Amino acid sequence: MERIAIFPGSFDPFTRGHAAVVEEALNLFDRIVIGIGNNTAKQGLLTVANRKRLIDDVYAAQPRVEARIYTGLTGEFAESLGACAIIRGVRNTTDFEYERTMEATNHRLCPAITTVMLFTPAAVADISSSTVREVMAFGRTVEEFMPRGIDINNYL
Repeated sequence: MERIAIFPGSFDPFTRGHAAVVEEALNLFDRIVIGIGNNTAKQGLLTVANRKRLIDDVYAAQPRVEARIYTGLTGEFAESLGACAIIRGVRNTTDFEYERTMEATNHRLCPAITTVMLFTPAAVADISSSTVREVMAFGRTVEEFMPRGIDINNYL
């Protein structure tokens, strides 16, 4: 039986830190579906379609990873794919507290889905999508924050 996990988030944009979590998750699961949440009330840096395109480009040579756009509850998205787990990346204690609350809610609503928290490797633990957006707002390059070979300007 194929073990599928989802890795949900806004991924605005998908960073080197996100990629590190996906790589770790591939050691545990047969397939990873990166679920791109589409909050229509939120104006982001990238359109949701361009976030998906960026992730598709990162994993073009990795058939075990795919990106999908979704709306609604994360647990229901996981159930619709037959996933057994929700992957969450944790950089620090603030992330942990937030994710622990989310895990409790997801478990209450979808008890068959397990949340797996993976620690972001120290080398990329300081990278966040909001950091990338802020650095860009000041006109600086963000190449070192992005997955190898990704030029964020191709997705704006």
